Amino acid sequence: MGKRLRRERSVCTCSSISPRPSYIAPHSTFFCFEDEDVWTAIARFLDGRSLLMLATTSKWFYHLVMDESIWKFACLRDLQVPEPKNTSFKWIQLYSSAFDGSHSYAFRQQEKHIDWLRIGAFSFDSPLALLTEKLATSVRIPKEENLDKMLDSHGSFVLKNIKTGIWIADLQLVRCPVCDLNSCEGTMQILDARHIELFLNKGYQEGTWEYQVIGSHDIRKSADGASGAIFDVKHLDDPSTSAIFDLTSWVGKPKDWQPKAMIAFHAVAVNTNLQKNDGLNVKYHVMKAGVDGEIVSIRISQQLL
Repeated sequence: MGKRLRRERSVCTCSSISPRPSYIAPHSTFFCFEDEDVWTAIARFLDGRSLLMLATTSKWFYHLVMDESIWKFACLRDLQVPEPKNTSFKWIQLYSSAFDGSHSYAFRQQEKHIDWLRIGAFSFDSPLALLTEKLATSVRIPKEENLDKMLDSHGSFVLKNIKTGIWIADLQLVRCPVCDLNSCEGTMQILDARHIELFLNKGYQEGTWEYQVIGSHDIRKSADGASGAIFDVKHLDDPSTSAIFDLTSWVGKPKDWQPKAMIAFHAVAVNTNLQKNDGLNVKYHVMKAGVDGEIVSIRISQQLL
């Protein structure tokens, strides 16, 4: 799958090195390693696993590694996103939530889940998202007031009240949610995006926050591919976003049936080429942080008719 996100290569350090013992003379070449600033700089080359391993070597290293600035740097570096305006949780918690292998179907509906792939991270600077089932050379903001009319005429619509900040995007493959598990062979592709803090919230963990279908649209003709994209409206015309519309650079060639994905600083898109079919059913799901809360997760699901 095509990706923008690439993890920085870790720099290994010798775990036996520690702050200067009292018997080392001040002029020793090891004197600099008692400098916290030096080790802070070194720690910024390590991934989360290596940081935790370093923290277990001594109380001194534990104190240094658990500094918020270390985990903030690691999180923004490995996700390749700009710093958000504010966060409600510690950066070590955010890092764990992003990189511990969790995904939304691991919490619920595990029996329906088949496979998943991490696409990467992007940011919402504005509370407006453009959701679309079509990928073209460009997209425009639909003007119709009725959501059904927007979907029928444009295959897209604008979603308000998005929680700003860092979002994580995954591609999920699940079984048809309305068929018997033992007999149904149907599968569904889902572009699954969530705010980085979602899994840490009590409302999500307790199951009081649920997904709601806010729109549905049938494509009553053979579809070449199952596509979906999410854009921050504020950055729709950014040069970085234009990479999404350069389909030849990431969408699979004909008869390549593997799912593909592309992520930009403020957008994400997926596409899977399809064999001859009778059309698609596309559904848009959102999860709010409570009844009147901000939208903290978005799903675009696509299933063959």
